Amino acid sequence: MGRSKEVDAWFKNYNSPMKDVVERIRAIVLDADTRIDECIKWQAPTFTYKGNLASFFPKSKQHASLMFHLGAQIPGKHSLLQGTAATGRSMKIGSVTDANAAKSGIQAIVRAWCDWRDADTTPATSTPIAPASTKKKPTKRRAPTRMKAKSR
Repeated sequence: MGRSKEVDAWFKNYNSPMKDVVERIRAIVLDADTRIDECIKWQAPTFTYKGNLASFFPKSKQHASLMFHLGAQIPGKHSLLQGTAATGRSMKIGSVTDANAAKSGIQAIVRAWCDWRDADTTPATSTPIAPASTKKKPTKRRAPTRMKAKSR
């Protein structure tokens, strides 16, 4: 797994003031775990392993922005992940220096994702897996029966 020619080609055409930052984050993510792969989805580099880990938001000009699709569900506490949505989290990094400083945190997120996906026995999806319901199943209703009129 690792670097993709498809993503290399995307970077050749990527014109952004954040290009160096995005490339540094890419290297950190890919070096974090040999299970991580990358591809282009939604017209942006996306990191995958048994599902979509994260995608870059390529139009960001003030920082490199990485969207973790199921970031709220990745096991552990990850201070780099921002947001309060039910599923997604984002990470914003403004410089190569900041990316280097965040390296251990980024790599911890990647490893936690890979370990979680390996431990999960359900099929990989991009949508959260709902916990088993504790509610009782509804009972089947019988069709109404017609009552016979009583004779007087």
